[in-house]
Amino acid sequence: MHSVQSEIKTIVEEIKPEVERVFQHLHANPEISWKEVKTTQYLKEKLENYGFEVQTFDDITGLVVTYGSGDLCIGLRGDIDALWQEVDGVFQANHSCGHDAHATMAFGALIALKKLGIPNYVKLKVFFQPAEEVGKGALAFIDKGLLDDIDYLYGVHLRSIQEMGDGYAAPAIMHGSAKVLKGSIRGNDAHGSRPNQGQNAIEVMSLLVHAIQSIKLDPLTPHSAKVTMFKAGGESANIIPGNGIFSIDLRAQTNELMDTLLEQVTNSIDYVAKFLNVEITFDITSEIAAAKVDEKAVNLMAQAISDTVGEEFLIPAIVSPGGEDFHYYTLKRPSVKATMLGLGCDLAPGLHHPKMKFNHDRIITGVEILARTVIRTYESLEDK
Repeated sequence: MHSVQSEIKTIVEEIKPEVERVFQHLHANPEISWKEVKTTQYLKEKLENYGFEVQTFDDITGLVVTYGSGDLCIGLRGDIDALWQEVDGVFQANHSCGHDAHATMAFGALIALKKLGIPNYVKLKVFFQPAEEVGKGALAFIDKGLLDDIDYLYGVHLRSIQEMGDGYAAPAIMHGSAKVLKGSIRGNDAHGSRPNQGQNAIEVMSLLVHAIQSIKLDPLTPHSAKVTMFKAGGESANIIPGNGIFSIDLRAQTNELMDTLLEQVTNSIDYVAKFLNVEITFDITSEIAAAKVDEKAVNLMAQAISDTVGEEFLIPAIVSPGGEDFHYYTLKRPSVKATMLGLGCDLAPGLHHPKMKFNHDRIITGVEILARTVIRTYESLEDK
């Protein structure tokens, strides 16, 4: 396997035109979570043309490619869904989080590894995962047992210019945990002159905002809880609204602190409901686990980064308040050794900005790093 290290750049350069075509297609045809039907079909046809075994599903989008048949199984994951957001005054699907690039890098790494002749005594599985943006895609793949044979798993995410410069790469991204709560206040409307006859949902929400802001947890671990949406009342200004709807965004750098934060927010909601004699209910509509990375996987990816761009462009693991459902794979399957590549690519103004742009040359950089990481993983086991 050591001999292929010198061949990787040549192979990656050979497949560059095809990689660019795949990215251009995915970028021009974005589809939102659980609607990635055409994306799934496009990738399936492309990969089958390369002779890969492709698995799709009747009940969800996304696909999995299996190559080789050994006892050791190494996985690569790229996400495929886009965001739904306003672009130039029109709401539409939009790849402003880089999932089109992530899927392309997974595709390119798979093609490169096949051309390099990865050995048959190991198994490679490449996941093209749906619904990352709603935090459900990884869980769906886990429920289908697709991770049950995985030993090592590698992912990738573009990073904004605020986190790292163009050409730099980190062998791990320490994402935080995130939850979204959506709820409702149910009371009685009242005439503007008789506020004693109802419950003012606006006042209820005001007190709840203050209660949440009063939560004090360990300041050494980043966390936040904030109301991000509230609606109550109508066009009749002389009606005190008894009903309202709201959303609350929770963030914590560790899963343990998130448990505490959620408990405190729940206590605040219960207190306000009891104090003002009003019904407040909520559901957790999306949630993301904080990162749990494996030290050996991180070290193998760090070596691959150095091999690709040079040690001077290797930076330590970065800490991000953002969330990623990739980390459910290790939370739900602790035996999986995993990490996620953070790729600097001159991304601006920022992730999820409707006009997000980045240096597309870094897609090829990512392809090479991921391919080298897989090979490094093989080599580490060969050495034993």
